[in-house]
Amino acid sequence: MTRHDAGRPGPEGLTQAPPRRQLLSGDDAVALGALHAGVRLGTGYPGTPSTEILETLAQLGGPAQWSPNEKVALEVAIGVAFAGARALVTMKHVGLNVAADPLFTAAYTDVDGGLVVVSADDPGLASSQNEQDNRHYARAAALPMLEPADSQEAYDYTRLAFELSERWRIPVLLRLTTRVCHAKTVVQPRAPSPRGTEPSFRRDIPGRVMIPAYAKPAHHRLRAKLAEIAAWNEAEGPNRIHNGSAALGIVATGVAAMHAREAAPGARMITIGLTYPLPIETIRRFAAGVGRLLVIEEGDPVLVEALRAAGISAEGKPEMYRFGELNVARVRRILNRDATPEPVPPRGKPPELCQGCSHREVFELLRDLGCIVAGDIGCYTLGVLPPFSAMDTCVCMGAAIGVGLGLRHVLPESEARRVVSVIGDSTFVHSGLTGLAEMVYNPPSTGHVVLILDNGTTAMTGLQEHPGTGRTLSHEPTQRLSFEAVARAMGVQNVHVVERGDGTLARLLPELLALNQTSLVVARQPCVLAAPKIRFYEKTAAEKLTTCEAVGEGSSHA
Repeated sequence: MTRHDAGRPGPEGLTQAPPRRQLLSGDDAVALGALHAGVRLGTGYPGTPSTEILETLAQLGGPAQWSPNEKVALEVAIGVAFAGARALVTMKHVGLNVAADPLFTAAYTDVDGGLVVVSADDPGLASSQNEQDNRHYARAAALPMLEPADSQEAYDYTRLAFELSERWRIPVLLRLTTRVCHAKTVVQPRAPSPRGTEPSFRRDIPGRVMIPAYAKPAHHRLRAKLAEIAAWNEAEGPNRIHNGSAALGIVATGVAAMHAREAAPGARMITIGLTYPLPIETIRRFAAGVGRLLVIEEGDPVLVEALRAAGISAEGKPEMYRFGELNVARVRRILNRDATPEPVPPRGKPPELCQGCSHREVFELLRDLGCIVAGDIGCYTLGVLPPFSAMDTCVCMGAAIGVGLGLRHVLPESEARRVVSVIGDSTFVHSGLTGLAEMVYNPPSTGHVVLILDNGTTAMTGLQEHPGTGRTLSHEPTQRLSFEAVARAMGVQNVHVVERGDGTLARLLPELLALNQTSLVVARQPCVLAAPKIRFYEKTAAEKLTTCEAVGEGSSHA
């Protein structure tokens, strides 16, 4: 693909120029791979460890945008693929839960352009609320899945994913894990792909309108595609065999393969790149040539159970190694069948809200009022920790409102009046709007209070923009979603906007808790880390506007 901005510098010297070897993180490598594959649009929602993919893509001059949530991001990307263009969607593992509805049906449709969905899993819960293994999604949704082991494979597999997607007209899952996303290894890029045909619409009602009459044959087509992909994987898939002693054979995927190579350098090993559908016959032949067959995989025993189901006798890891990330030391223990208790890691410093964070006074107030707090996902979740201890539930993005309403519906009145739902600004846009609709539609008899902590950014994942900030992924001005206007339009009875720090919230909250009405309070104050950047973005936008107006006046005078 020819681009006018080729060679434009990106993060830490990252460039689009293909010949030069570069030291890249897995996230950066996916971004560069997508750019070199000719991606027409990258969409997603920020979530560690996937966030940097779209940020890097944008810094390289590629097309990237944040969506309100992962479901919308995938739906936009499906539209791009229906138009015959290549689309990349990025999210962390729990984001795929949000996008699952369109994902499962998109598998039935025939996409013309390549559609690659990145799931960045977080084994060990470095920054997540659960440790789910999204390899299960490949089988459940019947979609091919690639799993890179390092940054070079992240780059290569991104490009391969687009090729497979277009060859079989099917979405492809690209699963990374925290260590692959953030660790840096050497990448040798290849020349960018030639720019394909320009996007155009091809009408295909049976292939894209999934009513039962069309979905039934589409399901059969999907299974036929998977059979063809499985055959391709057997013949020429991205699977590598490392020769070694036949006494021990290792089957591994992803970063676990890197750990296994270091832990058992003398073993014979097969690394599987396309992990669904598996190259079962290739693995069967490999297994026949070794004595002990051991599967090394991070997370759930997905691979070992698949081999056993196919009649291949394979040894898995003890249950204790299902939890957390693997490393070389843990793999050595697995090799030795060591199930003794592992050393307890030293305690680190517990996380805390930043000094000067505007959330602190809110949680102090909630604590002092004895509120029952239905919380949500974001940096404000740290309000659960001392000295605040002012959060009682946290389930998933947007759950604060629904959980709070459930508590209000059934608790005795004296307790119900203490319930408050606390949600952040980015999270409210992501999945709080439907909770607000529920509050208006099915209000508890005691009413309810929703508190949006609006700090003007998506703070937890690195200060990204969202529809409530009025700036795009690249911090350019755009339309801003008004939370208070939306709440009034939806029928919330009491809507207030307060500036934190002026004492208004301390006076207002007890009054609202005493009402039998629905209330929404937007407590607004910029994040202390984001505030300088926000001022810079606003100043830059104002200067651009002034320049444009001056140019316009000059043209009119002329």
